[in-house]
Amino acid sequence: MDNLPLLRDIHLPEDVSAFPPGYGWAVIAGVLVLSYAGYRLFRYLKVKSKKYYALKLLQNAKADNLSSARQISEILRRICVYKYKEAASLFGKEWIDFLNAKSRAKITNSAAELLVYAPYMPQSERFKPEDYQQLKTFAKNWIGENL
Repeated sequence: MDNLPLLRDIHLPEDVSAFPPGYGWAVIAGVLVLSYAGYRLFRYLKVKSKKYYALKLLQNAKADNLSSARQISEILRRICVYKYKEAASLFGKEWIDFLNAKSRAKITNSAAELLVYAPYMPQSERFKPEDYQQLKTFAKNWIGENL
């Protein structure tokens, strides 16, 4: 008896496709995307919170006496200590030039004098309210651009 006609050819199975990938890869990709989004959100909130805090300090500075101009000077100095280490030791005209270099809007002369000399003036000294408003506006813009 001849069994050869009953034999069939060997058929190889089809190749295994790489797609769709398994669920494990989807979980890993999702974790990577979520961790990156979380990192970016954390960095955004960190930057925004410093800006928010500085603007809140600036808003709380009242225009009633010389100490408010000192507070503005202190806020700008604290930002420079945090962000621009080389500017922490600047004073006078160099300090004003540095602030103007880091801002699109330039500070006016009378407001610049108030910023420079306010920490050293006696408490009884008076200043123009317009100068204080210009200084406060400049500080607000400077904080917005640099934090």
